[in-house]
Amino acid sequence: MWLFLIFVVVPVIEIGLFVQVGGAIGLWPTLAIVVLTALAGTSLMRRQGLMTLNRLQSALATGENPADPMVQGAMILVAGILLLTPGFFTDTLGFLLLLPPVRSVIIRWVSSRISVGGMSFSTSQTHSQPRPEAGGQTIDGEYAVVDDEDETPPKNPSGWTNP
Repeated sequence: MWLFLIFVVVPVIEIGLFVQVGGAIGLWPTLAIVVLTALAGTSLMRRQGLMTLNRLQSALATGENPADPMVQGAMILVAGILLLTPGFFTDTLGFLLLLPPVRSVIIRWVSSRISVGGMSFSTSQTHSQPRPEAGGQTIDGEYAVVDDEDETPPKNPSGWTNP
């Protein structure tokens, strides 16, 4: 339902704003504003995205929690998508998402509504998982590596023949 509303309401708002702004200042200035906001937004998004990427790398290097830079980066990406979408409403939302205080408020609001039951991280390479029981979706098979230089391929023990 929410997706349907977004795909119907947002274009209606954009069309209404285009008509109002275009009627007030004319076609070419309206189109120029749309193109300039896309260019300015892309530049701002790139700069903030690189800063957030540096914060993420720093957090990973020092062993800190990388969740905040990851969420910030995702929101900057959404801001960029909104800024590249032609329209005044989406540009306004995109520019608002580029403001760190606005992102912080949204993150606090969303995190207050989300409950995490448990989380664990493992950096061990020897983490073993139990093997699935036979008979389900498991398919056993054998293979042999055949080099192009070998003259006689190994005999196929399964009984299947190659065409």
